[in-house]
Amino acid sequence: MTTTVAPAAPSAAPTFVVSGSPLSFGGLLRSEWIKLRTVRSTIWSYATVVVISLGLALLMSSTLNLDGVQVSPSEEANWIIQVSTFGILFGQLVVAVLGVLSISGEYSTGMVRSSLTAVPRRLPVLAAKAIVLFVCTYVVGLISVVGSYLVAAPIMAGKEISVSLTDPDLFLPLLSAALYLALVAVFALGLGTILRSSAGGIAAALGVILLLPSVLTLIPATWAFDLLPYLLSNAGTASFSQGGELEQWQSILIVLGWVAVSLAGAAVLLKRRDA
Repeated sequence: MTTTVAPAAPSAAPTFVVSGSPLSFGGLLRSEWIKLRTVRSTIWSYATVVVISLGLALLMSSTLNLDGVQVSPSEEANWIIQVSTFGILFGQLVVAVLGVLSISGEYSTGMVRSSLTAVPRRLPVLAAKAIVLFVCTYVVGLISVVGSYLVAAPIMAGKEISVSLTDPDLFLPLLSAALYLALVAVFALGLGTILRSSAGGIAAALGVILLLPSVLTLIPATWAFDLLPYLLSNAGTASFSQGGELEQWQSILIVLGWVAVSLAGAAVLLKRRDA
C-alpha cells in the first residue's frame, strides 16, 4: 500500500514592510552632522585652518615694521583686519578641499547609494550637506579670525594700533571673512557633486580660487582686467577688506552668485544621474 504525499506549498516570498516615519529633514541634518564630524579629515582640516590663522596672525603682527609710518585713527581698523584675516587666504584652500571630500568620499565608498535610497527625492540630502558644512565652517572661521585678533591685538597695541573687537569697522569685516570661508566650502561641495571625483573636484576648486585670477591677470586685455573683481577669490577677499573697487555687500553678492551656480548645477545633475 502506497501513500500519496501532497507537495508542500511554496513558501511565500518575504514581504518588505515599511515601519517608522519617513526620514525628516531634521534627521537628515543629524545624519550629515554625524558623517562630517566622524571623519578624521574634517577634524584635521578645521584644526589646520585655526592653527594657520593664529600662526600667521602672530607672524604678521610681530614682523610688521611701522617705524616712521603715521597711521591715522581711521586706518587702524584696516591694519587689524589685514592681520586678523591673513590666514583666511590659506584657509580657503583647506575648506575647499574639505567641501569636495564631503561628497566625493561618499561616491568613492558607495555610501551615497544608501543616502539616496533613504531619501529618493535626493535634493534634501544635498541641502542638508550644504547647511551642515556651512554652519561648521562658519563657526571655525569665526574662531579663526577672532582668535587671530586676540593673538595680534596685544602686539599691534605695542605699535600704537588698537581697535576694540566691538567696533563695527572691525567686527563686521571679521564676520564677512568667516562667511566667505563657509561659502567657499559650500561652493566646493557643489563642484564635488558635479564631478563626483575627489581629484577632479579639488583641481576644479583650486583652479577657480588660485589659477583663474592668475590667468586673467596675465592676459593683456581690458575685458580680463574688468573681470577680476568678479572672480570668487577676489570678491571674497574684497568682502572683508577696505579699498576695493566694489562695495563689500556687492562682493558678498558676487560670492553668493558663484555658490548658487555651483549648487544649481549640482542639484540638476544629482536628480538626473544614477548614483
